[in-house]
Amino acid sequence: MIFLVVAGTLAAVFSRAPLGQDQNYHELADRRSFLGIPNFADVASNLGFLIAGLAGLTICLTRPLGRLRAAWIVTFTGITLLAAASAYYHLDPNDQTLVWDRMTLTIGFMGLFIGILGEYISERFRSMLVPAVVIGAYSVLHWRWFDDLRLYYCVQLIPLLMIPLVMALFRPRYTHQWLLLVGAGWYALAKLAELWDKFVFAATGELVSGHTLKHIFAAAGCLSILLTLYKRKPVDL
Repeated sequence: MIFLVVAGTLAAVFSRAPLGQDQNYHELADRRSFLGIPNFADVASNLGFLIAGLAGLTICLTRPLGRLRAAWIVTFTGITLLAAASAYYHLDPNDQTLVWDRMTLTIGFMGLFIGILGEYISERFRSMLVPAVVIGAYSVLHWRWFDDLRLYYCVQLIPLLMIPLVMALFRPRYTHQWLLLVGAGWYALAKLAELWDKFVFAATGELVSGHTLKHIFAAAGCLSILLTLYKRKPVDL
């Protein structure tokens, strides 16, 4: 089943022509400056990632997380770095600054992916951590070098399909796994908010944009993952 998901996703995505970066992506709704900082709301709203990332790293370094500790450290390192990288991107949105945003996001995503595969299926997946991070990082560089997002989309889509499948097919080894589903819900809301960036900005009377809410919702998802690690206890199998 896992092989079919991976192979099917790769086949579906790479059956399409190369996908370049739409430059309208950088035309975000809220461009207001404050304290001399351009696009202030989209820059400042990355604070949530910094809080979640540092708190997560503290948990990773102080609590017993077993042989997959490295995967969770990579997860929250990526989230911590995302705070700076995303803020950097939003100061001057363009393809070059977006590289760092996507790079740190992908690093964190790969850590989460390997952590969940290892804890639900087999701890042997921990040996895939470095290859997964390398593939994720290369997918961003591939986009930048060849203006082709197909590999990057695969790296994002495969974990999104695999994680709920793995959680459904395999018994959890720890309690409080429902918090991971809460995190997935926050992430889904974040993607919807991003998609409706300009609509949300207009609907709120230009109080807050969808992209700013994306950062807030995504940070809430990161906090849900953090709470999973903090609260969980081993399940007697």
